[in-house]
Amino acid sequence: MLDTDFHITTISDDGSYTAFSKEYNEHYHSTKDGALNESLNKHVIPAFKVKMHQDEINILDICFGLGFNTLATIYFVKKNSLSCRLNIYSPELDAKLINSLENFIYPKEFEELREIIVKLIKNGYYKDEQLFIELFLGDAREYITKFTDKFDIVYQDAFSPSANPTLWTLEYFSDIAKAMKKDGILTTYSISLPTRIALFENGFTLYLNSGDGFRDSTVASRSLLGEFSFVDVEHKMRCNPEIASLRDCVKLG
Repeated sequence: MLDTDFHITTISDDGSYTAFSKEYNEHYHSTKDGALNESLNKHVIPAFKVKMHQDEINILDICFGLGFNTLATIYFVKKNSLSCRLNIYSPELDAKLINSLENFIYPKEFEELREIIVKLIKNGYYKDEQLFIELFLGDAREYITKFTDKFDIVYQDAFSPSANPTLWTLEYFSDIAKAMKKDGILTTYSISLPTRIALFENGFTLYLNSGDGFRDSTVASRSLLGEFSFVDVEHKMRCNPEIASLRDCVKLG
């Protein structure tokens, strides 16, 4: 269980545990889709459908939270005997949450990865022959400006735009675009039109990630992808002229 006054451990529909944040009034994962199922099907599997043949993959995991996206990535690579080197970079604002993760109830699929969590809590990084993880305790907006043309994959998995708009604005995605490689891929659970418009206005093409056992999500890339169904954002904007991307000056000022 999590040792913090601001979180409540909750079981999700796939049997894996997530947590409810009292600060943001949201769960870290969809309890309907399931914590493990969501990480795999909305982030890891669609991203690796495009990138799994690379020898080295740089990943930005926004935000670390309970660590599911990072751990699910490592689990997926090991399960499928992939030989790629992983470099994962992840910001997280809540240091108290991180310090409580040693006591969190992870799914059995992550059991052999618990040492990674322990070392991340202690050192802020983990390294072995195939894997490097950097955990940054602080502001994600500050962190991402350190990188240029770095990331092959971005997991956009912050709390929702209504709860945490600062990580969903036009300006935020501008910094994300600069941090990504030109052929990088971004995954997110959000299918909201303001989010898709913000990505589109930063040069991304939008795609639908859909399948059995999970609700639809979004894939974005500045390269054309043949693995997913195209989303015509321009058409949606014409049909909904009153809807716009979130902006720092409007929503955050």
